[in-house]
Amino acid sequence: MILESIVTTVDAQGIVNIAPMGPQVDDESFSAITLKPFRSSRTYANLMHGGTAVVHVTDDVELIARAAIGPVCGDGLTLPLLGRWHRLVDCCRWFAVEIVSWQDDPLRPLANCQIVHRGDQRPMFGFNRGKHAVIEAAILATRLEMLGRDEVRRQMNDLAVWVQKTGGVSEHRAWALLESFVDG
Repeated sequence: MILESIVTTVDAQGIVNIAPMGPQVDDESFSAITLKPFRSSRTYANLMHGGTAVVHVTDDVELIARAAIGPVCGDGLTLPLLGRWHRLVDCCRWFAVEIVSWQDDPLRPLANCQIVHRGDQRPMFGFNRGKHAVIEAAILATRLEMLGRDEVRRQMNDLAVWVQKTGGVSEHRAWALLESFVDG
């Protein structure tokens, strides 16, 4: 099963990177997590350097949108955790992981992780169609070079109605940010 999440990693200089990612989880018990970073990403470089990450379950689609379209550093958004990890201040649940093995792939290697710490931060608000639409649009924005601007725009136009009908202030801000990014 794929879990849409936010992953935090730390580089060699101690700078926290916040990135959206859809890791594989075995099931709802979360006994294993497999990260699938793109080789070209900061997350991959940080994982290769430190071998640790924190996977966050969040309903903050505005942060997901921001992280999808550009670098988001952890300043003010994260807290250190046991000296090796950084977790989001505002999330629902988090899982601190260590990589136990890699499966090589030319595009997206698989980092098989063990969960070494976990916590619940706050109750999850839940998702409405507006939140789902923002998540889908954020994923599309990360595929802009692969799909092309016209195709991403077409798919976003199909999703826009759900943000308009069911989204709140945060979803509308996230949507505007994604539209601006896609429109160039």
